[in-house]
Amino acid sequence: MNGCSVINQTTAANEPDLLASTFNDHLAKSLWRLSDRLLYMGRREDTLMVMQEAVELYRQLAADCPKAYNPYLAKSLNNLSLRLSDMGLRDDALRAVQEAVEIRRWLAADHPATFNPDLAKSLNNLSLRLSDMGLREDALRAIQEAVEIRRRLAADHPATFNPDLAMSLSNLSVSLFDMGLQEDALRAIQEAVKIYRRLAADHPATFNPDLALSLNNLSNHLSDMGSREDALQAIQEAVEIYRRLAADRPAKFNPDLALSLNNLSLRLSDMGCQEDAYNAIQQAVQLYEPLATKYPTVFNSYLQYVVRVREQITSVNRSMSL
Repeated sequence: MNGCSVINQTTAANEPDLLASTFNDHLAKSLWRLSDRLLYMGRREDTLMVMQEAVELYRQLAADCPKAYNPYLAKSLNNLSLRLSDMGLRDDALRAVQEAVEIRRWLAADHPATFNPDLAKSLNNLSLRLSDMGLREDALRAIQEAVEIRRRLAADHPATFNPDLAMSLSNLSVSLFDMGLQEDALRAIQEAVKIYRRLAADHPATFNPDLALSLNNLSNHLSDMGSREDALQAIQEAVEIYRRLAADRPAKFNPDLALSLNNLSLRLSDMGCQEDAYNAIQQAVQLYEPLATKYPTVFNSYLQYVVRVREQITSVNRSMSL
């Protein structure tokens, strides 16, 4: 028990405040667990609302006892940023993770062995949010710092930190590509896929989603480098994994499956397989339609894009049949 929650008989006047802090601590932890469960069920709006309540409780607790509760506040802010991003609230998501990074820098400065893993996690998230806002150079700097921290951690404890390193390498590849550094981007995603393959071989339920995402990114990079056959092979494997995942948890993985089907359609079209390309993009449209109805802010743009791709493939098919 930390010093901020010990009830001393000589400070009986403070007992109501101390009891309230203890209650809020337990309530915040319960809200945290509830948000995880709601996220698992695909209930995005409820997840966000619960996470926002947890953040406010931890903010109050950290104001009274920063040493004890700043780590919890930073973690809840990091998670809140993810949930805000899921709902398309980009400005709010960026502000939340920026605050999380700031807190974790303070913590890691005093206790790097304890808090560097958390700092790298928030830097990874910060990079994604900056990229969402079009701030590419800042996004690249953040993810490079995250990779640097995680390489050191994985060198000493590979079993613990290789998954985090692979995640940041995958995100690094995207940032490098956005900056026009295609060869560096390809090397980064290839390293990420290599790590995820080893991890998924031993723990498929845990790491197959990460492997599928990295394969999706690998396919994009290979396509941009002109390696069309390898790009098609990578996205076909990603779609196969996402189909299995979405069969068990559609609310969670249908968006990922739809995105990969879109990319599969593009790769098939590149190879001249227009009929198969149409079938893939049609499946993507059918998956995005209910998502856009339920979460228009998040998925309307995706639906509009895949509809345009379908129209383009239809036009090509018609011209080929003339």
